[in-house]
Amino acid sequence: MSQSPQELLAVLRAAPPLVQCITNYVAMNIAANVLLAAGASPAMVSDAEEAGEFARIAGALTVNIGTLSSPFVSGMRAAIEGAQAAGKPWVLDPVACQATALRRRTAADLVALKPTIIRGNASEILSLAGEASRGQGVDGRDSVTAAEDAARWLAAQTGGVVAVTGESDFVTDGTRAARIAGGSPYMPMNTALGCSLTGLCGAYAAVADDPFDATLAALAHFAVAGRRAHEGTQGPGSFAPRFLDALHAVSPEALGAEADIRALESVTA
Repeated sequence: MSQSPQELLAVLRAAPPLVQCITNYVAMNIAANVLLAAGASPAMVSDAEEAGEFARIAGALTVNIGTLSSPFVSGMRAAIEGAQAAGKPWVLDPVACQATALRRRTAADLVALKPTIIRGNASEILSLAGEASRGQGVDGRDSVTAAEDAARWLAAQTGGVVAVTGESDFVTDGTRAARIAGGSPYMPMNTALGCSLTGLCGAYAAVADDPFDATLAALAHFAVAGRRAHEGTQGPGSFAPRFLDALHAVSPEALGAEADIRALESVTA
């Protein structure tokens, strides 16, 4: 039986999950604050000497390739091995995976390890699926709808859930699919909010029975908070603190009432 975003937020708030975040240097502080505001407990543990051990005790692991280096990749691999050994979900954020040979190779290697959830912009998802994209660096220049077929294919290949985020988000596990609306045009103007959403996907995955339900809940929570924070905001600078406040203020009941989720017709993977 599926769990609604409202139900999952209530579970998350009642027992805040510990989420191990291997993320980039730009995103660490922002992602930690987002998880705390939402109701989860972040831990930025990335060194290979402890990452695997820590992943066994965390509720979920998130891996973000934004600032790649050999030590980071070693920590990612150790953490993924630890999470999988303990049966814990892990989330991949393939930041700018189309940009360089190192990123393409690293992203492909991590996808082969079967992430529970992959969250990226349209350009990143197209690239992971082996298709051409218009992305430059971390900027996604392709539309979410252009990457929907690629997301379905990628989900079928990995056995996981794929989320394509943008003006209107798309989530699929290869058979089920849904779109989530909301947010604010100021969100792309704030550094690392997408990376932070990956962390929130991990938080919900830690408390959900089904990663598809977890991803819907995380994206819906973000979208509702973004829409609330946008009201009365003067620009991207004033939006940032309002967004953290909104993430914290969204109650399970409000999430259930305000989430704009549209289920799409199921397909055969």
